Amino acid sequence: MSAAAGTNARTPPRRWPRAGRGQKHLLGASLMVVLGSFLPWLLTGVGSFSGARGAGLWTFYAACLGVAGALVPSRRAAAVQAALLAVVAIALPAWQVIHVVGLVGFAGWAPGPGLVLVAGGGVLAGVAAVRLRRGTD
Repeated sequence: MSAAAGTNARTPPRRWPRAGRGQKHLLGASLMVVLGSFLPWLLTGVGSFSGARGAGLWTFYAACLGVAGALVPSRRAAAVQAALLAVVAIALPAWQVIHVVGLVGFAGWAPGPGLVLVAGGGVLAGVAAVRLRRGTD
């Protein structure tokens, strides 16, 4: 029967594309970086130094971009945002370690949980960027 003959023809509702594993990894990486940005980055004998007093703010801003990439329906845009998060979340902790080693050497300090979480989130964001770019979800 046709719609004109009295039947109620309905079209199925439009659905958002399902988030693949790459976008789920990106969301997890972003949450790791958000949490790690405010935790202590350096542990010393005189106390700990929070990431929020320095490079942690920049990693937090990049993590906000990563959360947006995890929610956007375009995988190409999500891949670009994941790559940006990966660059920032790997480069800034690496710079922090190189800077501290240049100042005081390897004695008297240890990397804090925030530094490790941000770097790990950066690696996971890099994995997500590769997955999203290749489309292997």
